[in-house]
Amino acid sequence: QVQLVESGGGLVQPGGSLRLSCTASGSIFSINVMGWYRRAPGKERELVARITSSGSTNYADYVKGRFTISRDNVKNMAYLQMNSLKPEDTAVYYCNADIRRPSGIYDYWGQGTQVTVSS
Repeated sequence: QVQLVESGGGLVQPGGSLRLSCTASGSIFSINVMGWYRRAPGKERELVARITSSGSTNYADYVKGRFTISRDNVKNMAYLQMNSLKPEDTAVYYCNADIRRPSGIYDYWGQGTQVTVSS
């Protein structure tokens, strides 16, 4: 079994920062792409940022210059450093990973962590 667990969400004022963490555990050979997605109230889930196992990244336009994705391949973790947060960044943030297991490659999601940006 494989689990993705996010942490680090919370309430922050506009202009503030938060750092989200995602830990993958279980029967894992390797992890290909790891990503962060978000779903705001009344909206569909959208990509925030993704990072490959070699460190290549891509970001949604609305977070470029403010958010930074990184990962630790030894610890099977991904991070999302969020700076200059805006009220419109309020959403549930989900970690996603393409994980190679003994039986094949599978797509996994975490349970989500709430980020609220409000004064």
